[in-house]
Amino acid sequence: MGVTCVCQVPVAEGKSVQQTVDILHKKLEQLGAVKQGSFCLDCETYHATGNVSGQPSKLLYVMHNSETPLSCLALFEGGPCLIADANFDVLMVKLKSHFQNAKGHKVECRGARYRYCDFLIKFGTVTMNCSARGISVEVEYCPCVVPGDCWNLMKEFMQSFLGSSVPELPSVFATKPEGLFAPSDSIDTMTQYLELFNKLRKLQIPGGNVR
Repeated sequence: MGVTCVCQVPVAEGKSVQQTVDILHKKLEQLGAVKQGSFCLDCETYHATGNVSGQPSKLLYVMHNSETPLSCLALFEGGPCLIADANFDVLMVKLKSHFQNAKGHKVECRGARYRYCDFLIKFGTVTMNCSARGISVEVEYCPCVVPGDCWNLMKEFMQSFLGSSVPELPSVFATKPEGLFAPSDSIDTMTQYLELFNKLRKLQIPGGNVR
């Protein structure tokens, strides 16, 4: 994996979530991007039980990514995080006396993958309780792992199909003293998805029902 940026795409005025996604796909295809299958992410939320300190308990997020099907990511609110194999979900069931699944808080993101030269682009519909909460876009510049060396190029590329909706440099990059992206374990990418999911949990978008 190279440097990856994840951000929200606003729904086009007068359009539904799916109509906006279709417009974005068409823009990419007009640029010459080639569709390469699909992807899926999901995020389950757990909260600690039996907290006796009087302090609010930290949430635990367990995330899966179809790009890394043999592993999952567990992130505590505010850190730390760990990478585990797919059987981690079974462990969470056994730990139900310590961590309770927050029912109704599961978030899913599904969509299409596109390749354009050295870029990998993924547009996803973010859903919660069968209701679309928004649109995500993930852009990866595969040859580079130093955000400062390629951000201007990535920004220019994203402007070609996102227009004025191009994000600023993701905060996850600024927290790394050596300036390197974490390509091998996808933690940086999944952290960006988690930030987006938490933001979209609070929103309800017109025309967002998924059938």
